[in-house]
Order: sequence, then structure tokens, then C-alpha cells
Amino acid sequence: MAEFLATFICMLFGLSCMAQVTLSGGSAGSFVTIALAWGFAYFLGISIGGGVSGAHLNPTVSVTLALLKLLPWKKVPFYILVQTIAAYVSALVVYILYRPLFNEVDPDRTTTHTVFATFPHENVGNFTCFLTEFLAAALLILGILALLDQHNRPIGRHAVPPAIGVLVSAIAMGFAMNTGLAANATRDLGPRLFMLTAGWGTRVFTLNHYYFWIPLVAPIMGGAAGAFVYEAMVGYHHVGRSRGPYPEYRF
Repeated sequence: MAEFLATFICMLFGLSCMAQVTLSGGSAGSFVTIALAWGFAYFLGISIGGGVSGAHLNPTVSVTLALLKLLPWKKVPFYILVQTIAAYVSALVVYILYRPLFNEVDPDRTTTHTVFATFPHENVGNFTCFLTEFLAAALLILGILALLDQHNRPIGRHAVPPAIGVLVSAIAMGFAMNTGLAANATRDLGPRLFMLTAGWGTRVFTLNHYYFWIPLVAPIMGGAAGAFVYEAMVGYHHVGRSRGPYPEYRF
């Protein structure tokens, strides 16, 4: 339940900002607004659920923790399922709140799909998009591990949620142009499934040469790569650290 609430709150703030900026044509916000909103959204989500579920909010985090033996693999599917359902419900709530404006701005549901899911820039190919999502997720995981590593100048557990929020905003500001930036499979899949059931149709899965699979696969692979890089270049070299199941990381 904690993971559901944390993910729901995170997605609610992020998606509502996307809706406000998109439906206003940019008069009620900007790209910077969106990047900051997602950072605050992750900060709030982690603050709400971190003490119970860890507030992963993202399958990339859950899978990476399993790879590092910090989470049993048998729990990973449940985390991903709960995160996806929470993201779907968040999209539903945002849609209900903004439905009059959706009907006014996009009655045929053909131009507002970027409110809920990510889609690539028209001049960027899917290969470049894959690399973008891969790198963004790698940086996210690398940054999270650095913040949580008890041997790497720990900042204190109370400072971790806002620090991760800043990290998310920074990644969004630097890497969102190509893809809209998911770096989170359920952030993209949950709302995309909602659009499928709410009038946008199957095109949300077929647009841009079936782009939908990239924000599902690339972040998972990128997260694993980010964890490997951090462990190989930083974590493994801490003096006095154990070589066991990574007790240095505190959640």
C-alpha cells in the first residue's frame, strides 16, 4: 500500500503539471516547470513511502535493487505491478480533473497524448531515443547509489529524498528533448494503458514505429549499467567495505 500511495502521489504531481502546461499551450508553465515538478514529485513520493516500501516509484530501481541483492527477486513483479496500477490511477485522476479542457483543446484525442506518456521528437530516430533513455536511467541509478552509499560521504537519510528530487530535475533538464524522458517504465506504461482505455486508441502504442517499447526496456538496461559502473568505479574501492550483499546502501 505504501508503494502504491507513493507512486500515485509522485505521478499525480508530475502528470498534472504535464496537463497544465500542455492544455494551456505553455501559458501556465514551461519545460523548466515540468522538470522541477517531476523533481518535487519524486521528493514527495519518496518522503511518503520511503520508510515502509522504500518508495522505488520505478521498476528500474526495483530491478537494480534485486541485482544488488537488496530486494528478493520474487518481490520485483509485485513492485512493478503496484507501480503500474498507481500510475494508471494517477492518469485517471488527472484526466477527470482536466476533462473539460481536454474536450475543448483536443476533442478527437489526437494531440494531447504527450500529457500522459512520452513520445520522441519528430526529428529523432528510435535508436537515439533508446540511447537517451538508457543514459538517463543509468545516471539516475548511479546518482541514487551515490546518495545512499554509506561509505561515500553520506548526506543523511533525511536529505536523500530532496537530493533525489534535484537529481531527477537535473536529468530532465538535460535529457528530455529527444524523448520527453521517462527513465521509468511504469511512469510511461501506466498512463499509456489509461489512454488506450480513455479514447486515444491503439495509436498510443503504434506511433513513431511502435516507440512504446523503448521506455519500457531501455531504462531497465540503463539502470543495470549505471549500477555496474558505480560499483566498478566507486563502490568496490571503498576501504573497509564488505564484499557481501551491499549492506553499504541504506534505504
